[in-house]
Amino acid sequence: MAQAQIPVTILTGFLGSGKTTLLNRILQEQHGQKIAVIENEFGEAGIDNEILVQDRDEQIVEMNNGCICCTVRGDLVRILGTLADKRKAGRFSFDRVVIETTGLADPAPVAQTFFVEDDVAKAYRIDAILTVVDAKHALQQLDAHHEAQEQVGFADRILLSKTDLVSQTETDELIARLKRMNPRAPVKRVHFGKTDIADILDINGFDLDAILAIEPDFLRDVTHEHDDDVGSFVYRGEQPFDLPKLEQFFNLLLKTYGTELLRYKGVLNIAGNPRRVIFQGVHMLFSADDAKLWGKNEKRESVMVFIGVKLPRPVFEEGLALCIAGADQKTGA
Repeated sequence: MAQAQIPVTILTGFLGSGKTTLLNRILQEQHGQKIAVIENEFGEAGIDNEILVQDRDEQIVEMNNGCICCTVRGDLVRILGTLADKRKAGRFSFDRVVIETTGLADPAPVAQTFFVEDDVAKAYRIDAILTVVDAKHALQQLDAHHEAQEQVGFADRILLSKTDLVSQTETDELIARLKRMNPRAPVKRVHFGKTDIADILDINGFDLDAILAIEPDFLRDVTHEHDDDVGSFVYRGEQPFDLPKLEQFFNLLLKTYGTELLRYKGVLNIAGNPRRVIFQGVHMLFSADDAKLWGKNEKRESVMVFIGVKLPRPVFEEGLALCIAGADQKTGA
């Protein structure tokens, strides 16, 4: 007998909306399913794997050399094919796939893959497209970015995050707009990814006819381009940072470039701290937390990803260089 098609959840949402937090929630839930995770990040360095839970046996595949909806779509086809082959041969057991797209992905070309690629279509079926919407920044993002609009329009479920950061009136205004944009998708609030697992897995929410109604060329038009104003760059360095200097620099950075900083995240090597520090932010919202210990023989390295609109990379790099522990003594300041 032929194996049943593998259910796939496409997890989308604009930069910093809370997709990885929700994915952690899914991985930690005692649902009894083994999940293969495909991650895509906008930029050449992946950070989310540091944030995801590490004590489970899920297969996590990173794609960080381009956007899943265009330049690395061929990689997605290849990865899905490899996973299906390993499962069929009994070399890897999993029950479902979750694809976490980059925050700048249009979900349409990702979903198209499961219909226009014959081998993928035979092995997989889309269970649902889940879109996480950041209540604090969504209205601004929907006005400024076509991708944010597409993510809402293609959603089978809309999960509203960060409602604790806005008033009830603002939340109601946003929900009304989301329902106008996509009346078929239920809108539910999530707090740090907490939501009923029955609302996100095995919901059979994807409706091809509904998609064709809003985008008749869905199965024919595979073109997609990003806004050239949005770019990313990565900072890497092995020298430890002086925490007070780094905090001061980031405060200045956010005051100056907060509106242009769409998303920033990274792993920090802080002088005197035996643990790596995970930081992430969206515009002016910023957080940092201690994470797992650095290994005894592990190379301690800071890696930061900045995504934004026309960000002046030299200014960022020069400022970070001044935050290295002992930098003032080295420069004679």
